[in-house]
Amino acid sequence: MAKVAKAKTLYICSECGGQAPKWQGQCPACGAWNTLVESVAETPSAHRFQALAKSSPVRRLSEIEASDVPRFTTGIGEFDRVLGGGLVAGGVVLIGGDPGIGKSTLLLQSLAEIARERPALYISGEESGAQIALRAQRLGLLGGAESAAPDLQLLAEIQLEKIQATIDAERPEVAVIDSIQTVYSEALTSAPGSVAQVRECAAQLTRIAKQTGTTIIMVGHVTKEGNLAGPRVLEHIVDTVLYFEGDTHSSFRLVRAFKNRFGAVNELGVFAMTERGLRGVANPSALFLSQHAQSVPGSCVLVTQEGSRPLLVEVQALVDTAHVPNPRRLAVGLEQNRLALLLAVLHRHAGIACFDQDVFLNAVGGVKITEPAADLAVLLAIQSSMRNKPLPKGLIVFGEVGLAGEIRPSPRGQDRLKEAAKLGFSIALIPKANAPKQPIDGLEVIAVDRIEEAIDRVRTLEG
Repeated sequence: MAKVAKAKTLYICSECGGQAPKWQGQCPACGAWNTLVESVAETPSAHRFQALAKSSPVRRLSEIEASDVPRFTTGIGEFDRVLGGGLVAGGVVLIGGDPGIGKSTLLLQSLAEIARERPALYISGEESGAQIALRAQRLGLLGGAESAAPDLQLLAEIQLEKIQATIDAERPEVAVIDSIQTVYSEALTSAPGSVAQVRECAAQLTRIAKQTGTTIIMVGHVTKEGNLAGPRVLEHIVDTVLYFEGDTHSSFRLVRAFKNRFGAVNELGVFAMTERGLRGVANPSALFLSQHAQSVPGSCVLVTQEGSRPLLVEVQALVDTAHVPNPRRLAVGLEQNRLALLLAVLHRHAGIACFDQDVFLNAVGGVKITEPAADLAVLLAIQSSMRNKPLPKGLIVFGEVGLAGEIRPSPRGQDRLKEAAKLGFSIALIPKANAPKQPIDGLEVIAVDRIEEAIDRVRTLEG
C-alpha cells in the first residue's frame, strides 16, 4: 500500500505575509510578535509568479504620455468625494469597517446607480440572493419606475475560479466582492479567510481588474482592534483603502480614505443612515456643532481640515475636582497623549494648573480629530471650564500649540476662515502666520503668537 505524502506545513505572518519553516515567537521578516499562523505549503501553480499589472518593455520616462485617469461616478456624491472624484477603470478598492456599519448597504446603493448606465455585478459570499433582494426592496431599489436595481446582476458565489469565469463572461464594468474573507481558491488547500487564501484571492482579483478593465470593490472584515483583517499585504495590493467609521448606535457614518493611488488621502465622506439607506450630508459641519440657546462653559468651536474639506467641530471640556489621588485624563475623539502634553504647556506658559482636577474632552458628533490644529481649541475649552465662564459667542479657533507655548500655523488657513464666515461665525482666533492679507466680510480676525496671549485676548472679549 502506497504511503500518502505528509503535507508540508509552514508558518505565515498575519501582519506582513512573511514565511518561516517552523513556529517562532517573532516574525523574521517584520519583527512582529505572536503573528505566525500555521498553514499548509501549497504546490506551485501556473499563476504563482504572475504580475499584478501587465508587463512592458523598458522605456524612457519622458517617452511615456502622462494622461489624466478617466473616472465615472458612483451616483453618490459623498462616495465620489472620498474616491477622489469617482471610480477608475481597472482600479481595486478595499473598504472595511465594523459589522453592521453599512458597508454592504452603501455598495448596493452605489451599484444600483451605476447599473443605470453600465453593466454592474454584485458578488456575495455572505448573503443569499433572496436576502439581497429583500434588502434592495427595503432600500427602495426595487418596484418603482425609477428603479435601477433590476439592471443589477447578482451572483452568490465564493469560489474564485467561478467568480473569474463569470467576470470573463459577463464583462461588468464594476464588480463588488462581499467579502474577500469568504472567497477561496481551489488551488490552495487552506480554509477561506486564512492568510494564504486572502492574499492569493486578492492578488488574483487584482490581476483580473488590470487585465479586463473591470473596477473591483472588495469588502474587508476588521479585527477586534479595528484593523483590517488578513495580511498587511492586502492593503498594499489594492489601489484604494477606505474605512467606515461611526457608532452603530448613531445615525451618522464617516467614510475616510487611508490610501488612494488616484486621489487625495484623508478625504472624508459624511452619510446619514435612514430607512432608505445611506444618504450624503450636504452640510456636515452642522452635525458636529451642538445647538445651545446660550454659550456654555467648556465649549469651543474648531475648524478642522479633512482632506480638502474644512469642517467645524465643537470641542467640549469638563474640568472638575478629582476625588482620587490620581486625577483622570480622558479624551474621546482626540489623542490621549496630546491632552497630557497640552496640559503641561497650559501650566508652564499660562500658569493654569490642573494637578488636582479631572479633565474630560469630547469631540461632538463622534468625529475623530488627529491634526494638531485642534490644540488651541482644546486649551481654550479647558480654561473656560475651569473658570466656569463661556467663551465669546460666534468664536472659532484653530492652531497648533508648541512645547514652548508658541502657536504655529495650520495648513489651508484661508479655506478654514471662509468656511467659518459662511456658517455665520463672527470672530476668529488664529495663528499670526495664518492671518489673511485681505479682510473677510463679517469675520473679525484676531491673530496671536503665544498661548498666554490667546487666553488674554479671549478674556478681553468676554468683558
